[in-house]
Amino acid sequence: MLKLIGFDGDDTLWHSEGYYREASAQFTAVIGRYVDVGDEQVQAAMLATERRNLKLFGYGAKGMTLSMVETAIAVTEGRISAADIHQLVEVGKSVLQHPVELLPGVREAVADVARSHEVVLITKGDLFHQEKKVAQSGMADLFRRIEIVSEKDTATYRRVLAEFALEPAQFAMVGNSLRSDIEPVIRLGGWGVHVPYHVTWEHEMENGLGEADAPRMLTVDEPAGIPAAVEQLARRTAA
Repeated sequence: MLKLIGFDGDDTLWHSEGYYREASAQFTAVIGRYVDVGDEQVQAAMLATERRNLKLFGYGAKGMTLSMVETAIAVTEGRISAADIHQLVEVGKSVLQHPVELLPGVREAVADVARSHEVVLITKGDLFHQEKKVAQSGMADLFRRIEIVSEKDTATYRRVLAEFALEPAQFAMVGNSLRSDIEPVIRLGGWGVHVPYHVTWEHEMENGLGEADAPRMLTVDEPAGIPAAVEQLARRTAA
């Protein structure tokens, strides 16, 4: 039977990607003083740098800021000024300081699920930033445990399930990212509730899910649909 429900944080419980998009637009404005920002190679260079740096800096605003600076130096061939580099650092700081705004109806949805299942928050990113978001969200009291992880893969979910002494089939993950929230859990034999966010980082859009995985996941348009989706999956596990 379905016993534990995991919830993602960024763009599942609270808004996040929009602030990164704003930072990207400011990055483009700064770089536009030196190169043609209409050149797709500039955006490709930024994405490639971020991906390359994930193993060093991890996910989050700090890694993004360092990648912006590195990319800016590379694409301008070292011509970018110290003042503009400082501006990019300030852009990164602004992302770290953005307010936490819950998605409409999400607290009620989590509370509803928590009435019949244990719930845990599993979110990835910079430790300090994620701790701040959790505290400011006002939702920490709903979760039995809060896991802030550096990566969401099968090894991470396997560890969490082992700590709860559960089999993968007893676990479902709720999140906006197919790559990080849904696919690894399904690969283990668990279940997923996909709640698409209106914008998604390109890196998180890549996944290997196919038609064969469809019976193990449901998609809802908004947080209000999460409790019903969880109950539907619970009936599937019972069957």
